Amino acid sequence: MPITSVTKDPEKVTLTVVADFAVPVTRLWDAYVDPRQIEKFWGPPQWPATFTRHDVAPGGRSDYYMTGPDGEESHGYWKFLTVTDGESFEVEDGFATNDGEPKTDMPSMRMTFSFEATPQGSRLTTITYFNSAEELEKLLAMGMQEGMTAAMGQIDDILADLTSYAASLATSHQLLSDTKVRISRIIRGSVEQIWKAHHEPALLRRWLKGPDGWEMSDCQVATTPGEHYRYAWRQEGGNAGFALIGELLAAEPPYRAVTTESMEGAPGPATLNELTLAPVSEGTLLTFVITYDNAEMRDMILDTGMVSGMEASYARLESEVLGS
Repeated sequence: MPITSVTKDPEKVTLTVVADFAVPVTRLWDAYVDPRQIEKFWGPPQWPATFTRHDVAPGGRSDYYMTGPDGEESHGYWKFLTVTDGESFEVEDGFATNDGEPKTDMPSMRMTFSFEATPQGSRLTTITYFNSAEELEKLLAMGMQEGMTAAMGQIDDILADLTSYAASLATSHQLLSDTKVRISRIIRGSVEQIWKAHHEPALLRRWLKGPDGWEMSDCQVATTPGEHYRYAWRQEGGNAGFALIGELLAAEPPYRAVTTESMEGAPGPATLNELTLAPVSEGTLLTFVITYDNAEMRDMILDTGMVSGMEASYARLESEVLGS
């Protein structure tokens, strides 16, 4: 059990949890930044978590839900108030409805997570600030302390599983719901470099080339919300081709962009694509959360080999753009 102390301070209206780990600070930090890892321990064992959004950046947000043994869902959110990469972050933590809206009949809290090196590895100090003594007692009565203890008891296994963590450097996908898919890839470069490579036409043409034997024939980039983009490809020396089009809905450089996307000329609704970039010890964790209209559409597109195609593009990004 990594927890070494739990201290309730009725005067300051805080709950402080200290936990020690036999891994470097960078490894512990990465476990909290990567949605694939934090969802393995944030919820108690009987209530595993699923993160549908996880933007670890100032002004960012996380949306998650925990699923109970009977299928009941409990939703929550974080609003990131401050982030110091590799050292600390502060969030507003609250309960949410199934639509992700804050629950007005439940209290929200402020939480700080501080990471520091120790002779044995690393220490995480979590301080929860409550709005009143009554709220503190209410949430403790609901089992908050026991839930945190049970959840953090799972972290050691995640931190020790370095083999699967290293394997996750390649592009992978997880099904988050009937309509949501999360695509993840660690790219060996800075957040700023990866953002630039996604938003400068000259760089995009170097790595987003499409299938072997194809070339990018059009690269119209959207940089301001409300603008539209168009990426087109054609066979080298031929006329066959296709294009992806969409609108930039939100942009928070260099951490997050939200777009719609559809195949030009194809029937059916567009997908919603949420790109998030976060610094980790190996480089930058790139996360795409794609929302489809239905499960059939989701599975049909995944079956085209989309993930392997994305891996080829990201490998090209590393070798031909970041490695040059």
